[in-house]
Parts: sequence; C-alpha cells; structure tokens
Amino acid sequence: MKLFYPYLGYKEECNKIPIQFPPQHQPVQPGLETLMVPKPVFNNPNYIGTGKLKGKVALVTGGDSGIGRASSLAFAKEGADLCIIYYNEHEDAQITKSYIESQGRKCLLFAGDVRNEAFCRKAVSDCVAELGSLDVLVNNAGVQFPQTSIEDISMEQMETTFQINFFGIFLMTKIALPYLKCGSSIINTTSVTAYVGNDELIDYSSTKGAIVSFTRAMARSLVSKGIRVNAVAPGPIWTPLQPASWPADHIETFGSDTPMKRAGQPVELAPTYVYLACDDSSYVTGQVLHVDGGQSMQS
Repeated sequence: MKLFYPYLGYKEECNKIPIQFPPQHQPVQPGLETLMVPKPVFNNPNYIGTGKLKGKVALVTGGDSGIGRASSLAFAKEGADLCIIYYNEHEDAQITKSYIESQGRKCLLFAGDVRNEAFCRKAVSDCVAELGSLDVLVNNAGVQFPQTSIEDISMEQMETTFQINFFGIFLMTKIALPYLKCGSSIINTTSVTAYVGNDELIDYSSTKGAIVSFTRAMARSLVSKGIRVNAVAPGPIWTPLQPASWPADHIETFGSDTPMKRAGQPVELAPTYVYLACDDSSYVTGQVLHVDGGQSMQS
C-alpha cells in the first residue's frame, strides 16, 4: 500500500495517509470503524484548541465514527461538551467518548434511529437536562445504497434513504430549535454529489441536494433569531460508510478520481465544522463549504 503525507503539518507514524486501500467490504450499514483497514485518521495531535467553544454543548448525529467522530473530538478540544447520537455502533461510540473525555469534556451517548421522533425528542431533552444547554446541532447521520440504474432502486430503498438522510435532519432541527438561541449554530452534512451527481447514487445524491435547499431555507428562516445554518459538502472521505456501501474491489481506488488523487480523511473535515460552529463564522449563514479534494470544480 502506498502512503504519503498530505498537508496536515505532522508526521506521526499513526497518521500516514493512504492513497490506496486494501479490498474490503462490510455487510451492514452504516459500518464500523473498528473493522476498517487502515483506520481513518480522525485526530490531529498538534491541534490545540483555543476555547472557541468553551462552555458550549454540541449534539452530533452520526458522531460515533468518521466525520462525526473527528468533528466531535475537535469540538471537545475547543471546550465543548458533547451529546452523540448513533445507530448501534456501540464499540465505535465508546472509543469516541473516551477521546472526548480525555480532553476533560463530558460526552453523552444516545443509541437510536433518527427516523424515530420519540427517540429524537428524548435524546435532545436528555442532552439539555444533563448538560444544561444546546448550542450547536450537527446533522451528520446518513446512509447510501449504490445501484447501477434507477430501475434497481426500490421504493423501499428510496424511502429509507430519504427518511434517514433528510427527514432525520428535519426532525432533529425541529426538535432542537426550541433550545437554541441567538449565537447558536446548525451544521448539516451534505455532499459533493449534490453538485456533481453520481450515477450509482441517485437517491443519495437527491437527499443531499435536498439538504442544500433545506440549509438555505432554514438560514433565511432563523436569521432574525441570530441562529446560523450552514452545511459542509464532503467529497470522498474514508469513513465506515464506504466499505459498508461498495464492493470490496471498488475500495482499492476510492477517491483517486479527485484532482488531489486521493480520498480525504475525517480529520481534514473537523476544522471546517469548528469554524461553522464558533463565532469565527459569525457573518456566515446559508452557505455550503466544500471539502472535496477539488472534485466539485470538475462539474
């Protein structure tokens, strides 16, 4: 396996970045980080927080692994306490919790389905009850089910993809809103596929396009309340969703079709989420930040 160091500013052995991956497949979504080879890079040991989120509470869906884990850890380094919602990846969630607690921050874990309104309501209310507030909402949970043709996409699959990827964001935003206040931030994870499309991810791309529109509409709706709403559009990022979605041989060259010729790592997304969560982006709302190795400029 070829390895090289991208522009991360550190060269610890554990943080070498692969540009190729061994074939691998996980049979169940959203996948487990503990089973991935190599493991995603989610922690920059040279990242030292400066209190940008001191005293804040952030709730992150899909926070057990991948982009959610990396962002949650960066939030903790900036002084935030975390509530993490995940589906059933208990070992991944416990690892994430241990990293957050190593920063001296609190971390609550809630296992459940973002399609379930009762679960979402209880998770949000318990988060506020135990940690005292809710200041940042990150809607990050998602699934994808590749198909070669629209004729292969069943209504059941289409409904599942929209229920998790989009309706879950709608539910979490609606439920969290009464607890948010002036200065709060909502961050939605969309995708480069909303802009360039993907012929094997038609339903997934559609949900991500819906998230872009939802982000812009909610930004207008909440601007008078002082609540900012933005999104991040990742390109191909090495997360559990990838081996849980694609055939084993697809993984070998994952991300090689970007101008940077490699997949991104979750750690490369985390500062973007920190920026949108904190006051550094106080004049930014209704925007989508692209972290995609240059893929969106090919459209």
